Amino acid sequence: MNTGKTVFSQILDHLPRYEFDKFVKKHEGNRRVRKFPCYDQFLCLAYAQLTYRESLRDIETCLNSHREKLYHVGFRGLISRSTLADAGEKRDYRIYQDFAYHLISIAKKLYQNDDLTIDLDYSLYAFDSTTIDLCLSLFPWAHFRKTKAAIKMHTLLDLKGSIPTFISLTTGKVHDVNVLDALPLEKDAVVAMDRGYVDFARLYAMNLFPAFFVIRAKSNLRYRRIHSQEVDKTLGLRSDQHIVLTTKKSMDAYPEALRRVTYVDLDTNKRFVYLTNIFTVPATTVADIYKQRWQVELFFRWIKQHLRIKTFYGTSPNAVKTQIWIAVSIYLLVAILKKRLHLPGNLHTILQILEVNIFEKRPIIQIVKEAYKQEPEPLLCNQLNLFNS
Repeated sequence: MNTGKTVFSQILDHLPRYEFDKFVKKHEGNRRVRKFPCYDQFLCLAYAQLTYRESLRDIETCLNSHREKLYHVGFRGLISRSTLADAGEKRDYRIYQDFAYHLISIAKKLYQNDDLTIDLDYSLYAFDSTTIDLCLSLFPWAHFRKTKAAIKMHTLLDLKGSIPTFISLTTGKVHDVNVLDALPLEKDAVVAMDRGYVDFARLYAMNLFPAFFVIRAKSNLRYRRIHSQEVDKTLGLRSDQHIVLTTKKSMDAYPEALRRVTYVDLDTNKRFVYLTNIFTVPATTVADIYKQRWQVELFFRWIKQHLRIKTFYGTSPNAVKTQIWIAVSIYLLVAILKKRLHLPGNLHTILQILEVNIFEKRPIIQIVKEAYKQEPEPLLCNQLNLFNS
């Protein structure tokens, strides 16, 4: 790689510019724009995500302090907070949404041969949502409760590489289960979900697709056991049953048999009851599949801690969605970079290293490897120990 390029430029080398321009043209993003095209807006917000900038003024000040380097990165327009604010209000967020989905397709191909942590012949996904709290007076369109605003980020996570393959942004009032109607399913894939998604009509539609689900049962489930299989209680299993639902509403919604697996975590002594339409795998595998759902929680925690999606640079729905989709794009770019360059470490550590070296002119792989080689200096042999008597 050209050592004369900054780290920021090297990251952008993995960005498919032709596809980005295609989405800009599709949504007329640069129509009547003279000085600040959509690509410049993307670069500004990408820089803000990579370096965790606090505000539009912060973005403006920091970027203009590197004015002599910006042209070589790709900036062509003048950077001012008023121009950034206007772009957030007016540029269609679907440009960045479509571009993020294109990056998803690239990342999925790169990680498709990775192994799952469990022995499973099917593709495995986790589906969940996270709530991002907002100020009701600033975001009245995102009304959630009486004195609170929020948006929800519903995410289907491919557990090979922790790649988000579907994201839906809704206001906080939209119930999680409603998003199942828009969920893009893969044939014979397994989706792990929490009990907030128990809706037997929607689960039956998933069964007919056909796709598989593993979901935690609610405590008020009414059912009739058809037969049971023996389980190894030393593994934490308590039961493995084939059941049918018994209330009229649930029978009409899901008329076929289900599998009910009861499992106790031997470390915490917590009891879990799972429902699934997979009858061909061991009961321990059903429990292991549900455990993998935790990966989507880790994904939400990661992006909330290390990308800028809890506070926003604009208050309109368009500005908020633009910022979130660009944050997702940066997550995907780092994931693509990690795979293509065979970088050591996890995404969090790589992002930290990139943040502090964003305008360094050294190859990324060299910077990352050198950061991992740093070891603490050995203590001097004649140094006194304060705690020895």
